[in-house]
Amino acid sequence: MKKRTYTCGLDAAIDVMGGKWKGLILFWLGEGPLRFGELRRSVEGISERMLILHLRELEASGLVHREVHQQVPPKVEYSLTDFGHTLLTALTPLGQWGEDHMERLQSIP
Repeated sequence: MKKRTYTCGLDAAIDVMGGKWKGLILFWLGEGPLRFGELRRSVEGISERMLILHLRELEASGLVHREVHQQVPPKVEYSLTDFGHTLLTALTPLGQWGEDHMERLQSIP
């Protein structure tokens, strides 16, 4: 795997959580652990393939923990790691900005 180099902190943060879906996945996991199906229903519009791909990337980055419970049928839960919570804390003001300006943003043609 190629070593990553970043030009600034924002570059590093966007690399880890960039894209349309990762922020929403982190948001919903911030509410507590979720099974795959629960998470897919919560993140409206995401395909199963994209959810799997992003969960794997978030897990590889150390932001999300995947726990497999040995039972029949198998139960898999996803949750934020402590590291993931630190990113969610950083994203919270951005989410608040979006809430505060949602009407204005929705009215842009």
